[in-house]
Amino acid sequence: MLLTRKGQSGQRSAQRFSSSLTDSLSRALPTMDRRTFLKRSGIGIGAGIAASQLNLIQRARAADGADKAGGNGKIEVRRTVCTHCSVGCAVDAVVENGVWVRQEPVFDSPINLGAHCAKGAALREHGHGEYRLKYPMKLVNGKYQRISWDQALQEVSAKLLEIKKATGPDSVFFVGSSKHNNEQSQLLRKFVSFFGTNNCDHQARICHSTTVAGVANTWGYGAMTNSYNDMQNSKAIMYIGSNAAEAHPVSMLHMLHAKESGTKVIVVDPRFTRTAAKSDQYVRIRSGSDIPYLYGMLYHIFKNGWEDKKYINDRVYGMEKVREEVMKWTPDKVEEACGVPEAEVFKAAETMAKNRPSTVVWCMGQTQHSIGNAMVRASCILQLALGNVGVSGGGTNIFRGHDNVQGATDVGPNPDSLPGYYGLATGAWKHWANVWGVDYEWVKKQYASQAMMEKSGTTVSRWVDAVLEKNEFIDQDNNVRGMVFWGHAPNSQTRGLDMKKALDKLDLLVVIDPYPSATAAMAAMKVDGQELNPNRAVYLLPAATQFETSGSVTASNRSIQWREKVIEPLFESRTDHMIMYQLAEKLGFGKELVAKLKLVPGKGGMMEPEPESMLREINRGNWTIGYTGQSPERLKAHMRNMHLFDVKTLRCKGGKDAASGYDMTGDYFGLPWPCYGTPELKHPGSPNLYDNTRHVMDGGGNFRANFGVEREGVNLLAEDGSHSVGADITTGYPEFDHVLLKKLGWWDDLTEEEKKAAEGKNWKTDLSGGIQRVCLKVHGVHPFGNAKARAVVWNFPDPVPLHREPIYGTKPDLVAKYPTHDDKKAFWRLPTLYKSIQQKNVEAKLYEKFPIILTSGRLVEYEGGGEETRSNPWLAELQQDNFVEINPKAASDRGIRDGEYVIVSTPTGARIKVKALVTPRVGPDTAFIPFHFSGWWQGKDMLEYYPEGAAPVVRGEAVNTATTYGYDSVTMMQETKTTICNIERYTA
Repeated sequence: MLLTRKGQSGQRSAQRFSSSLTDSLSRALPTMDRRTFLKRSGIGIGAGIAASQLNLIQRARAADGADKAGGNGKIEVRRTVCTHCSVGCAVDAVVENGVWVRQEPVFDSPINLGAHCAKGAALREHGHGEYRLKYPMKLVNGKYQRISWDQALQEVSAKLLEIKKATGPDSVFFVGSSKHNNEQSQLLRKFVSFFGTNNCDHQARICHSTTVAGVANTWGYGAMTNSYNDMQNSKAIMYIGSNAAEAHPVSMLHMLHAKESGTKVIVVDPRFTRTAAKSDQYVRIRSGSDIPYLYGMLYHIFKNGWEDKKYINDRVYGMEKVREEVMKWTPDKVEEACGVPEAEVFKAAETMAKNRPSTVVWCMGQTQHSIGNAMVRASCILQLALGNVGVSGGGTNIFRGHDNVQGATDVGPNPDSLPGYYGLATGAWKHWANVWGVDYEWVKKQYASQAMMEKSGTTVSRWVDAVLEKNEFIDQDNNVRGMVFWGHAPNSQTRGLDMKKALDKLDLLVVIDPYPSATAAMAAMKVDGQELNPNRAVYLLPAATQFETSGSVTASNRSIQWREKVIEPLFESRTDHMIMYQLAEKLGFGKELVAKLKLVPGKGGMMEPEPESMLREINRGNWTIGYTGQSPERLKAHMRNMHLFDVKTLRCKGGKDAASGYDMTGDYFGLPWPCYGTPELKHPGSPNLYDNTRHVMDGGGNFRANFGVEREGVNLLAEDGSHSVGADITTGYPEFDHVLLKKLGWWDDLTEEEKKAAEGKNWKTDLSGGIQRVCLKVHGVHPFGNAKARAVVWNFPDPVPLHREPIYGTKPDLVAKYPTHDDKKAFWRLPTLYKSIQQKNVEAKLYEKFPIILTSGRLVEYEGGGEETRSNPWLAELQQDNFVEINPKAASDRGIRDGEYVIVSTPTGARIKVKALVTPRVGPDTAFIPFHFSGWWQGKDMLEYYPEGAAPVVRGEAVNTATTYGYDSVTMMQETKTTICNIERYTA
């Protein structure tokens, strides 16, 4: 168990909990007792279960034979993918007469190798969970009342249309979900577009938007470059801001296999985590000081000549300017800023430099800062200096949080982009109108104006301010009045006190979720001194889980897997795409939403878009990132034949799919994007991005020419001889369009039909795929060109990454040396404050009142906002209380003992009540609280405000009730990993 609270009050709490749930546990999982569950879920070893687990498929087949003999019904095994983190663990669900009765991890899966973590082992309960929202509900006089679907759809749509007519479509904000599959994510972006707003977003904004922006602007695509599996080919691995042992447990299998062959592991983190326990070197840094540490490493790399000079010359722009900044960071300055002695920094630099290929892993520990974009770029620059990008065993392995946060980012509801990162310019809209089969002029009429149609929307991290800010300071006609929370937990966002005020001010709140999340309770809760909008309408709509539909999901390594439907939607839940279609019909654009989609009967015979048809629409339009080659047929063949794929390379060793006859030889598992061209081209997918040692039709590539061909007289294209194997062009070249094809004499390589489609188009907008086919298959060149990666990103606030102190910090002397950005007037439609708040904090000497750095993170037992996993009795038993990790010295100074309740206070005025976990995992200057909890509000249990029967089993304080203001200067990423607090004993 990952946080043992046995003994003292924790033991009594556990006994009461177990006693109260004995009956419900036996009902929920009659085939698995607690001991078996704990054994199978790998509690205590952290990385997964042993291969000796009972083979449930064999048991199911035996039972199936027995049932047929007795005529008692049907048993099927349906293959799905875990709906928690982004590793992409495959699971076989045993379904008996429509009931999910057993499960096992897929031992043939090249990703999870037959392993589960605790969450994966408890997956069946998520599908059959008794604490789900079972039917539509409406808030009436402070209590939720059951209503019909017809009433809910009618009233919600009427209210949306009323708001749109009165104050415009931008008065509504839609929060999408990284739990939606790819098909639903793309459909929601289309839905929001047809409503007429770009005010939409999802969880990626608050977990990896800084990664996407920073990495994409460095070398072309904002995604993990390699894979979990490829880490087995690394000779050194550095985790920085990643606690994979708890956040991505099964990924650790690949790291542990690498260690068996001598791979060196470095963990850089303010906490000594369970990942750090497996390291060869643990480096404790001050939260928010990643750039000084990384520049400290680069200082030694440059000083000792360990950089890859040829690689930098051929494939990197601007490294000399970075070097100028790096050499300012002498060891004494590095230690002053991040607290790490020179010897430790040198050791890490030497390990990474002398054990190549080496890889860097980061997560939200690096992204959730007001300079998160600069931090991730510093990590990219380290890898470019070492020549580690575009090689097996190298790269930047960026572990995403939710099961489809990668896919939802790629094709879903982003406020600044249409699916595939096409942006919002006129050409992008015309491209997608063509793909969707609607008239561009019709779409434009849905918006307040063309200017608003092409303006980035507000972000989910700032929707609160879009409601509360004075209208004169907002870059849209009216404030947000309506919110649709479609699979998103509000307790994952900062500034909980302000969020409560915003929820109370809304005219409309719609929550669509299998588990209604803390949103429902927060909306119903009465807080002294806060005024409720008397005209506010609140609705809860029960969505089906991903086990109650089919569709594709993209793992962090860009591999796409197809989920089979395990069970039919339970209770009165409906699939998300059915709800979208039914709402669209009420809103007047149902016909347009499904113009190019096939409708099929869903629950109760009601029509819904077919997932396969929705994936084909994704394939028709997402040429930029190569979501075009992964047809449903190819993905399903991969899922049926996992045993044919190599564990280290992900490559199919050879074989045909018996069901379809499709030859998968040479494919990479899940056809990781980019998988270019049409499915008929049979591009194998790209396991490692930017690898020029392979032919482009073998998954190879180079850096993307996305930033022009020249900058201040300096060539931005790759040097002569730096090209992918077999390319007809052996130097750098720009991205391809119809003009370049003609200049090169390649136009006649297109068929006549392809010529018609490609005329006037580029590689991203040619719907025939002809330009990509000619580039890739005929001439061996990359359609997006061949350029240098950018160590200097001139379109960002700090072209060379600079260290800047957090908005709220404990080091006024360092604030004076490394101040934050200047305030911004209109940024993502809102004013954003930086230096004014930071200076005010210093002047008020908040560092004296709140002397401890507060950071947050994950536990293995729970995921995301925690509503699903804390509603799972098996997981709820493992961790029943939220807690704060506090160093023994800090605890002793405050008279705090382990296991006692304490009050954690922050400059927001919040005072949250959690248990003290006294531990040297954190230093005396740091405290840690997991962010999966909700259901308490500053010491009060909110149970009475939840819908009846739909409250999570475990409730606790949300750390984000107390977190402070602070946003990344490029993406609006919230600064949750570094704020300040004080901790004191709780006295009733």
